[in-house]
Amino acid sequence: MTDTPVPTLDVITIGRSSVDLYGQQIGGRLEDMGSFVKAVGGCPTNIAIGTARLGLKSAVITRVGDEQMGRFILEQLRREGVDTRGVVTDPKRLTALVILGVRDEHTFPLIFYRTDCADAALHESEIDEAFIASAKAVVVTGTHFAIPDAAAAQKKAIAFARKHGRKVVFDVDYRPNLWGLAGHAAGEERYIRSETVTEHLQAIMAECDLIVGTEEELHAAGGSEDTVTAIRAIRSLSKAIIVCKRGPMGCVVFPGAIPDAIEDGIKGPGFPVEVYNVLGAGDAFMSGFLRGWLRDEPIETACAYANACGAFAVSRLLCSPESPTWPELQYFLKHGSRHRALRRDAEINHVHWATTRAPQAPTIMALAIDHRSQLEEMAAEAGAPVARIAAFKTLAVAAAARVAGGRSGFGMLIDGTHGREALFRARDHGFWIARPLELPGSRPLALETDADGSLGSELAEWPVDHVAKCLCFYHPDDALELKAAQEAVLKRVALACRQVGRELLVEIIASKHGPVGDDTIASVMRRLYRLGIRPDWWKLEGQPSPAAWAAIDAVIAECDPYCRGVLLLGLDAPEEAVAEAFRGSRAASSVKGFAVGRTIFGDVARQWLAGKIDDEGATTQMAERFGRLVSVWQGR
Repeated sequence: MTDTPVPTLDVITIGRSSVDLYGQQIGGRLEDMGSFVKAVGGCPTNIAIGTARLGLKSAVITRVGDEQMGRFILEQLRREGVDTRGVVTDPKRLTALVILGVRDEHTFPLIFYRTDCADAALHESEIDEAFIASAKAVVVTGTHFAIPDAAAAQKKAIAFARKHGRKVVFDVDYRPNLWGLAGHAAGEERYIRSETVTEHLQAIMAECDLIVGTEEELHAAGGSEDTVTAIRAIRSLSKAIIVCKRGPMGCVVFPGAIPDAIEDGIKGPGFPVEVYNVLGAGDAFMSGFLRGWLRDEPIETACAYANACGAFAVSRLLCSPESPTWPELQYFLKHGSRHRALRRDAEINHVHWATTRAPQAPTIMALAIDHRSQLEEMAAEAGAPVARIAAFKTLAVAAAARVAGGRSGFGMLIDGTHGREALFRARDHGFWIARPLELPGSRPLALETDADGSLGSELAEWPVDHVAKCLCFYHPDDALELKAAQEAVLKRVALACRQVGRELLVEIIASKHGPVGDDTIASVMRRLYRLGIRPDWWKLEGQPSPAAWAAIDAVIAECDPYCRGVLLLGLDAPEEAVAEAFRGSRAASSVKGFAVGRTIFGDVARQWLAGKIDDEGATTQMAERFGRLVSVWQGR
């Protein structure tokens, strides 16, 4: 072994990388699927994401196409914290696709679209010795040994790992039709006996430190349909720790001699759950096992992590998006779940959601231009057509962009009623974007979609990073009937946002319908939290005292420490009053920014709609006002 620096990565995985398109109609045939959801897939890529979520420093060596699907994989890997230095963009080949479905708990039809795909073209020239040496372990995968060039690449990685004293992990990952043993329609086939496959797999076992597979995969690797016989055949070739995955029975580990009965190996606790989809369960399992094994924890602990991660995967629909995070895994191991179908556990789902959201800037400074009724009134007063409002909103985007100057942490609130073009332009600047759902001025709360559309359908049409905003005029002294009506709508909105994967911002305005004291807003928030409404964001008025902000901080810390935070609103107050509210919130740890509207654009809109100033004048004035508030916020 040569002099090798201390590893900077925990694990590098090698092999398949695809985009999975999952049919959303559970119980149907693939022939009948009407809609699909997109996710990153491919065994090693799933493991890279799964281990990153569990706190390991991971990387993947693979290829993706130089097109939108390849960029999707790269962007998602980076969001997950996976090192992408080993991902090659192939200008000639397309990213692999997989079409999948769930027919029942035993039938999971899938089709691999891999003819001359990018990841299959992985070449040994793309295996860098220094990169391999930078990780504690490399994971090679069985499918890529079916392709000569890819097999050579993996063997080269194994050689470099051995040279530098790194661990070699072998995920058998046996897919018969990817070895040419079954037709395109047999993607879910798990085992077909083949001496050729066995010969290929056994050729690398002596170099491995850890070998992981299902019973069927170990049959393929060991050349026997008797599990103990197969495992003994593997042991005759390798000193590796052998892990046998047994589905709902958990796993059994053999670090040394193979006993007469498979049950006599080392085991960890099992987690019986409802099987929803087995696809990707092995990748989640491997991620959990590596989290324990690479951190030198007892094998029983690694088994517990692995079995729990596998339980999460089989209880949910997708592959990599369903892998648990470290906080989620710890929560489950500590508290368990009263649901056999883990996807129905609201507490676990909240931890999963909150710990897998896209990273967010530490502060958000937003120009709110989602006003509809107010701008319609301004247009009427000025004698301007309502259609002019859309053009004004695009000027507001230009003003915000002028202030942002390409920096992160800036955003906008924009509606789809008059702001459709403004939404498109805001996206050009990488803004954080929130969009309203409420019917303007409604009390009790009503939604714009209630009249002629579906809330779920509306949200599903939005870009995935748009935040749903819902304004509710709510006071603790409201009549019980009014409270119940408003809470029912907020619960419906919160559920819909989670179902379609959109963040939620709840805006509470209490001052228009009663006095506001030190506990007024905190009591409203506490009530909504108890109803199971956990917004990603709150948008709140300036508070009357530091004590009021302390109460808000306390209720967030108690009820949802994963909350992104509070944005301050302006309520059409003069600039100095808004600035004073900013300064008054400086001690509040939950306050993360502001979203102010009419204070910035109100007078400007009236002048512009009346023809008293031109586009440049309006843009300049809004930029100046927004810029002043940004300066106050940053200096508070």
